[in-house]
Amino acid sequence: MSYLGIEIGGTKLQLVVGTAEGEILSRVRAEIDVPSGGEGIRRQMAESLPGLIREHRPKAVGVGFGGPVDWQTGVICCSHQVSGWHDFPLGAWLREETQLPVAVDNDANVAALGESLHGSGRGSNPVFWINMGSGIGGGLVVDGRVYHGLRPGETEVGHLRLDKSGDTLEARCSGWAVDRRIRQAVAQNPECRLAALVMGFMKGEARFLKAALAENDLVAMDLLEAVGDDLAFGLSHVVHLLHPETIVVGGGLSLVGDSIRTVIASALPQYLMEAFRPGPRIVLAGLKEDSVTIGALALAASGAA
Repeated sequence: MSYLGIEIGGTKLQLVVGTAEGEILSRVRAEIDVPSGGEGIRRQMAESLPGLIREHRPKAVGVGFGGPVDWQTGVICCSHQVSGWHDFPLGAWLREETQLPVAVDNDANVAALGESLHGSGRGSNPVFWINMGSGIGGGLVVDGRVYHGLRPGETEVGHLRLDKSGDTLEARCSGWAVDRRIRQAVAQNPECRLAALVMGFMKGEARFLKAALAENDLVAMDLLEAVGDDLAFGLSHVVHLLHPETIVVGGGLSLVGDSIRTVIASALPQYLMEAFRPGPRIVLAGLKEDSVTIGALALAASGAA
């Protein structure tokens, strides 16, 4: 039996067909055309859905959306990266397009579900997910189910304020924030290896961080320490409030590899009350870039059960 899983983020759109156990049978991936907004993304989906449904006959649809969602109605509150989603009834629109049952949730919640059931969080309870992509999101799974607060959202770790001026974890540690930090660092250290790697690029500089770290570039190492320390400080609030057994670190920035996990795990204990030290297990996403899509398949299966 197959299901359709959809990931709608700030930079990418993915539609997959797969099983409830997380096996992906077919995939359509596209870059988000930000200027075309939500209407452009819906147009992309409408072009791909008929072929996938005709070939695989999925039983239900699960969606992980990059922004606050009313998970009970499938209505999008908004997207912080792409315009054209405010109060849009995505669940109803997809039901009309597919003629299938549809479940919609925040993409971080869906990724948390995927990692808890089939990824690095399997066997742990509770499991907290933090996504470090174009934005920063969080999700909590307790007893195999997504924790939901008052609509339209919960566990928005990216919007935790790190000081009273309003500086947030997302403002310092999202992919776009790390790009900005790299631009500032290489401007001050033009002779470093990281500067040579990013030369000529005006966005997406974070993709070169892993290569610079592999060459022991001191500027890259200092930047990683600073980002990891901010992340650990933000996650200390998560631990004090929720005390998960495992924190799964995912999203584009996690592709830097074990070095980001190590920095977070090393910095976290200093920000925790003594009784909670050393803190939860910190792991990288086991499903890598499919945390949301595999979680969406699980969401679809649970909604169709």
